[in-house]
Amino acid sequence: MHPTEEDLAGFFGTHDTERHLYDVFAGRTLAGFPGTRVKVHRTQISFYHPRLFAAVWLPVRAVRGRPEAYVVVTFMLDRQLDSPRIVESVEPRPGRWTHHVLVSTPQEIDDELLGWVEQARQLADHG
Repeated sequence: MHPTEEDLAGFFGTHDTERHLYDVFAGRTLAGFPGTRVKVHRTQISFYHPRLFAAVWLPVRAVRGRPEAYVVVTFMLDRQLDSPRIVESVEPRPGRWTHHVLVSTPQEIDDELLGWVEQARQLADHG
């Protein structure tokens, strides 16, 4: 299941840069993880395989020191990552860490980020 152009246009509106970043992320994610389902929600676009393993969302307000245009890529792991790329990590339940990474250029959708997303997909596959 993949979102329609209408779904994506409704989510991104006039945020063309952010839409391009999503397209690059989704393209690389779907190419790397066949069988991934993508669903557009009101506040995020979720990636499932078969369970939720990652999401892309738009910032809700401007934050000083952050890029003018970016998306947030969120993924869940069984441990907390220590990287300057992680802008926030929380442990919503014991042994499950949610990590947030800002992506403002296509180059930031790199092997490191996709490696973390792959680890999150593997965790989602195996519970």
